[in-house]
Amino acid sequence: MTTKNEKYKRLLAIAEAGLFYGKDPFDEERYQELKAIALSLLSNGDKEIEERLEFILEQNEGYPTPKVDVRAFIKQEDKVLLVEDSHTKEWALPGGFAEIGYSPKENIEKEVKEETGLTVTVDQLLAIFDTNTRKDIPQAFQYYKVIFGCSIIGGSFITNNETSNSAFFALDDLPTLSQKRTTEEQLAILATGHLPYFD
Repeated sequence: MTTKNEKYKRLLAIAEAGLFYGKDPFDEERYQELKAIALSLLSNGDKEIEERLEFILEQNEGYPTPKVDVRAFIKQEDKVLLVEDSHTKEWALPGGFAEIGYSPKENIEKEVKEETGLTVTVDQLLAIFDTNTRKDIPQAFQYYKVIFGCSIIGGSFITNNETSNSAFFALDDLPTLSQKRTTEEQLAILATGHLPYFD
């Protein structure tokens, strides 16, 4: 069943698409109003959240479409590699937004190198998680999290702007996770071996 939040996000996407394709000035006015209503509903009346959402939307030009987030699942015995965010001190699978001009494989190799200092090879696609199915953390956008199984071929951790540490963790002894990036449930699914997984 579609939640209210999902309906609000869909309403916002329709407004954004109308503003992108619309030519008539009267339609543009209506879509701007529709966008303002959707933002108000998504932020639950919180002006600060509404302004933050509007700022994020202003940075995204073009037709509204789900964003792609690539992540690496790297195992060592029964442990998985996680990286610590420099600012929040929360942990997640290494990775980030896919960048234009790179293939999915090149994107994850680049992200792992930047965040861990490790050189990896991409072995296989393990899972695609749709954040729209999550009910615990409301998000203004829909994200496809594309998870690749990777193997380390060299390198060592290097301090950088994004991450302050990297380490291997057992699934029953995880640090504080960045819930928007990686969840316990996602790690459990990846560890089962019943892959590829799509939701």
